[in-house]
Amino acid sequence: MDVNSEMNKGNAVNVRRMIEQKKSSRNLNNLIEKVMPKLLFVIASISILTTVGILYTLLSETFEFFQRVPIVDFFTGTVLRPLSQDPQFGVLPLLTGTIISSVIAMFVAIPIGLMTAIFLSEYASDKVRRTLKPMLEILAGIPTIVYGFFAFTFVTPILRDIIPGLQATNILSPGIVMGIMIIPMVASLSEDAMSSVPRAMREGALALGATRLEVTGKVVIPAAISGIIASFVLGISRAIGETMIVTIASGSTKNFTFDITQSMQTMTAYIVEVTGGDAPAGSTIYYSLYAVAMTLFVFTFLMNLLARYISRRFREEY
Repeated sequence: MDVNSEMNKGNAVNVRRMIEQKKSSRNLNNLIEKVMPKLLFVIASISILTTVGILYTLLSETFEFFQRVPIVDFFTGTVLRPLSQDPQFGVLPLLTGTIISSVIAMFVAIPIGLMTAIFLSEYASDKVRRTLKPMLEILAGIPTIVYGFFAFTFVTPILRDIIPGLQATNILSPGIVMGIMIIPMVASLSEDAMSSVPRAMREGALALGATRLEVTGKVVIPAAISGIIASFVLGISRAIGETMIVTIASGSTKNFTFDITQSMQTMTAYIVEVTGGDAPAGSTIYYSLYAVAMTLFVFTFLMNLLARYISRRFREEY
């Protein structure tokens, strides 16, 4: 009886201990469930607060600039001479250089990137895809300053042999090299979008007698068009925000021209020039940096809104 009594007491202690451990575990889980949403909310709020801080800084400094320079003169002026005796602050030369370099880059990146994505998604074997895609994405890991020197020391001399009158610094060479840099982004995201199209759609089209090219052009691409457009938008945004390539290879001449053989300056290159120069804080040149940055922000924001509208419209149609 004593032995049985001791065993019963031992079992009771073990049961009590297990109950206490379960309660402790349950309390810990309840605490985690209460704390984690708040922690995740704080982490998610960081990005919002950062955006608000950036906007506040840009708006406050830009407002100060427009108190000194009329907003109409800034957005319609074709002359930018911030360091002259009679300074002029027209943003059109910078805006033109940014748009032209981005257009050249996308003329290179979109066709090559999309064709690469089509090959990887629809024609390449699994072994070839596993080999080529990582090799392609290596281009995205090369520092942009390397691309800048590549454009200035390699691409520009080749182009000068082909195009008479091409200046040593021009907008064509960095535009082409930016396109090369953006190819992996367009190709990878487009390939992911096309690979997500259900295989049954391909097999159904093939069963109806369509060729692989027809399946790609009439089934896969329309079904993945929203993702493909998203890759284009990210590529354009990457080209607009690129700094080192255009700073090194396009020069700092603030020309308002559409001649791609001439030296031009982009908005990002101007920001680098001002921040790296001798512009004292509180001067008009200093505040012009924020006005140009705000223009770049609004330009990119409007482009993204347009891209979302186009993407949503195609998604609804297909």
